[in-house]
Amino acid sequence: MRDLGELNLGPAHLICPCHSWPSLPSSPPITTWTRAVSPIPTGNRASSSPPAPQPAAAMWRGGATAASAARALRSRLFPDPIHHPATSLAPMASARASSTAPSAAAANNVVEQAAAAAVSVSQQAGSVSNALHHYGRCYWELSKARLSALVVATSGAGYVLGSGNVVDIAGLCCTCAGTMMVAASANTLNQVFEIKNDAKMKRTMRRPLPSGRISPAHAAMWATSVGAAGTALLAWKANGLAAGLAASNLVLYAFVYTPLKQIHPVNTWVGAVVGAIPPLLGWAAASTELSLNAMILPAALYYWQIPHFMALAYLCRDDYLAGGYRMFSFADPTGKKTAWVSLRNCLYMLPLGLFAYNWGLSSEWFGLEASLLTMGLTIGALSFVLEPSPKTARRMFYGSLLYLPAFMAGLLLHRLPNEQKVHNLTEKSELDGVLYAADLQDDERARQKHEDRKPSRVQSRPPVAYASVAPFPFLPVPIYKS
Repeated sequence: MRDLGELNLGPAHLICPCHSWPSLPSSPPITTWTRAVSPIPTGNRASSSPPAPQPAAAMWRGGATAASAARALRSRLFPDPIHHPATSLAPMASARASSTAPSAAAANNVVEQAAAAAVSVSQQAGSVSNALHHYGRCYWELSKARLSALVVATSGAGYVLGSGNVVDIAGLCCTCAGTMMVAASANTLNQVFEIKNDAKMKRTMRRPLPSGRISPAHAAMWATSVGAAGTALLAWKANGLAAGLAASNLVLYAFVYTPLKQIHPVNTWVGAVVGAIPPLLGWAAASTELSLNAMILPAALYYWQIPHFMALAYLCRDDYLAGGYRMFSFADPTGKKTAWVSLRNCLYMLPLGLFAYNWGLSSEWFGLEASLLTMGLTIGALSFVLEPSPKTARRMFYGSLLYLPAFMAGLLLHRLPNEQKVHNLTEKSELDGVLYAADLQDDERARQKHEDRKPSRVQSRPPVAYASVAPFPFLPVPIYKS
């Protein structure tokens, strides 16, 4: 048996069985000894002598066992990534999943918030679009857009008739825009004052104010703002005369004609005056003045409105009666008086075409065309007189709708330039030329005066001496250097 010194094992190869060695080599333990080592008798355990040291092989065997146990434990806790890739990647995958779980949840929250914001924005956009459509429709109905368009057409026709050889398109557009705004304001105020009356009539009960789609205060604010804007536009781009006519027509329609409809049948004639003012407005905007030939189109509109509204009042008299309006047809159950009033005003329109030609507003062809048109409307009124009935009244009403645009179109087609406007333009150009020439003369005088005030650039030479020259020896004569 070899003892410990014969093995030539240094102290580094001693293994304490009480401690583990984490840096053990991975090679299998050395098993060169095959004989069993006999235990050394220890004697009595109770003796005080220390125990004898164990053989080196036993110590090596115990260290190898501890190293194997440590490797097994380490392989269980940290599997080999080469031989067990799935097992080794599982902790990393779980750690990565646990780390990415909060970020995925945050991303989901962001997506949900963005979707909620998009839904709210779309709802707000839809509500804004609905509000714009609602109020736009209410403003359209309050303004009576079709009736206001007719007023604008008559105003534009008056502007063209009042122009000279050249029509100012920008001025025409501004005049039409201002007239449209003032007409919209007047129609809105008319409906504000007649809410209760309109609610009783089948023809008007679905308007914005009787149906409750808009408040009276809102409608009044709309009327005030658009009326003030239209009047200001006319005063700025046209002239004070046109703006004054627009403002007076607004007051006449909203505060005179509207309440008079519930008081006396004369409201029809007052309304005819209101309808005759827009052509004057356009003429004043173009020529800055009113003349006799400016009254042709307003007179045609005034006389045209009487048979037009007489037929309408006859057809809708029950509705007007329910609304509390006082119309001329209420006191005429047979319709005879209403028909005669219509015929009389149609006859008044017969000479208007000839007056337009005689006053230099149009050519002779318009006189013929206007007479033929008026004869057709007069025949309709005559049929209404001969047989007062809804059928003949409706026929005259539709005839009046065709008459007015045909009359205005013929007047514009055969119009002659406004001689007064041309004369005014000529005088203005001549006056401008005279003023320009006077300005040029004044500038020339001022320039010449300025030149005269400048000192002379030729300097006088001082005399060197004085000498007497005959025959005046007593006068000093200066002598200059040459």
